[in-house]
Amino acid sequence: MSTSSLLAVDSLVVSIKARGGDVVYPVRSASFALERGQTLALVGESGCGKSMTCLAISGLLPKRGAISHGRVVLDGLDLADQNPKAMRNIRRKQIAFVFQDAVNGLNPVKTIGWQIAEAVALREDVSWHRAKSRALDLLDRVGMPDPKTRVREFPHQLSGGMNQRAMIALAVAGQPKLLIADEATTALDVTIQAQILALIADLQREFGMAVIFVTHDLGLVAEMADAVAVMYAGRVVERAPVAELYAAPKHPYTAGLLNSLPRVDRRRETIQVIEGQVPPINAMPSGCAFGPRCGLATDECRTTSPNLVLASGGALACHHPLTGTPL
Repeated sequence: MSTSSLLAVDSLVVSIKARGGDVVYPVRSASFALERGQTLALVGESGCGKSMTCLAISGLLPKRGAISHGRVVLDGLDLADQNPKAMRNIRRKQIAFVFQDAVNGLNPVKTIGWQIAEAVALREDVSWHRAKSRALDLLDRVGMPDPKTRVREFPHQLSGGMNQRAMIALAVAGQPKLLIADEATTALDVTIQAQILALIADLQREFGMAVIFVTHDLGLVAEMADAVAVMYAGRVVERAPVAELYAAPKHPYTAGLLNSLPRVDRRRETIQVIEGQVPPINAMPSGCAFGPRCGLATDECRTTSPNLVLASGGALACHHPLTGTPL
């Protein structure tokens, strides 16, 4: 990985101590890099480790969770070595998180304006009066309807789209270097979804942020991302520039995800699906985790897990990569 990358995640392994004392590994090997101003889409089915990877990067793992191996380097600083107090300071000014459920991510007993003003005061060390003024400016900047009214309202008084705008205003209050949007548009209708995506892109250009965009919707990736990292069963199995990955995916899992998308340029009676399910984290198969669902699997796949190997500007973990015509 490039040493000049803003964010470099190298062989990240996350462990969680389950009830009963057993240890499970929701992230088993995640490696990717993110340049300044770039958008990386982290994609895969539910349960593949996308959100847990992002929580590890931002130091928000649950109490029983920990980074047990690997490095997470943000602008030259290894986050895996930071204590909780240091990580709180890093989150204040360098890393911002936009959650899927904005209502649960906001404080229900404080007004939207108070919450944003508090973030501004902590990150910019300004007076409360200045922080409140800045909160109003931020709400206006993210396109909040009637911001002078909304700044005095509580989360339950706002629509889902308004709460998501408030969450984004809260996130960018300190002009962070890295914005993590974890399924940030999933619960919104398509019109509001498009507005939120455009807003994130505008703010990214204005502040020069790098963005990790977590989604299971590959239809959004082509318009949002510069590069894609595909996760399966806690591992990054393919990483490539977005155009290259869409044109000719090399991992059978990536091809399956893309083939499951509805296509207006092809006549199909049914949408193709990937048979089977992501294995539970406490019952991983031996060898390649995708092997039981893969039509190309061989004895080698069932016994030996493939390493992530650099390949044509990206990376791939597969014993039998796809070649030939694009999808």
